[in-house]
Amino acid sequence: MEGEKGTVCVTGGTGFLASWLIKRLLQEGYSVHTTVRANPENNRRDMSFLTNLPGAAEKLKIFSADLRAPDSFDEAIEGCMGVFHVATAVDFETKESEEVGNQRAISGALGILKACLKSKTVKRVVYTSAASAVVFNNNNDVEMMDESSWTDVDFVRETWKQYGSYMISKTLTEKAALEFAAEHGLDLVSVIPSFIVGPFICPKFPDSVRMALALVSGDEYSHLLNTSMVHVDDLARAHIFLLEYSNAKGRYNCSLDPISLQKMAEILSAKHPEFPIPTSDSLADVKGMKIPGLSSKKLLDAGFKFMDEGSEDIAVE
Repeated sequence: MEGEKGTVCVTGGTGFLASWLIKRLLQEGYSVHTTVRANPENNRRDMSFLTNLPGAAEKLKIFSADLRAPDSFDEAIEGCMGVFHVATAVDFETKESEEVGNQRAISGALGILKACLKSKTVKRVVYTSAASAVVFNNNNDVEMMDESSWTDVDFVRETWKQYGSYMISKTLTEKAALEFAAEHGLDLVSVIPSFIVGPFICPKFPDSVRMALALVSGDEYSHLLNTSMVHVDDLARAHIFLLEYSNAKGRYNCSLDPISLQKMAEILSAKHPEFPIPTSDSLADVKGMKIPGLSSKKLLDAGFKFMDEGSEDIAVE
């Protein structure tokens, strides 16, 4: 039975954001098609974290699809009025070349957009980008960046070895998606989140949450020197907002203001005294690259509101 708001497709449904977005969409009256990667392992995977969601029995359908075979998304997208392309083709554990990874991500995204055009029913595509496509361009003196900023791919190749392929892939794929949509008259907006934190329903511990909790776990934490974060529920709501907002156009940052490493330590220590959190004073000399924050002014001016919870809650969930 179709939800009262219509049917939408969410790619990569087993992921952190995608699974939470599915939960939100079902709550808000949508029917949802979602895709999971088609391989023998997924055929055995327990999908109850999705199928047991309230409303899922009536309004959720799961399809097999793979970004390496873009045509495999046609069935899931057919009949949908909106598509959320959340899936990413980057795998940090593989040793494939940058060129191969970029080609797969771009071909996959464009294949999905072609399926949207083919469907004749998709009114808007919401593409999930990342801060990685905005902030890495050697503008060290800039504290906040808006949607006009793009990551400098050459700068990333020279500066970042670990995760560099991810930054480059997200940058080039978002550019390709926006260009394709403009050329073919497809309504597409992109959402650019910072560190995604908060609760999760997917079985895998999300990498962004693990990295955000480095002060608790004792892992290396210089990447948290000046960190912008967004709560997963805020991000899911922003995706839905931009699907429904008739005047949405182009790119939208989705992030709260940056929080310092020292401030994060103070918050964690106060809320979780049972953990040996480093003291604020001991963190004063931590060195690392200070990454600019993302300005969410465009999103806020459009009428979106973040949850009443402040950065203190977001930093520790």
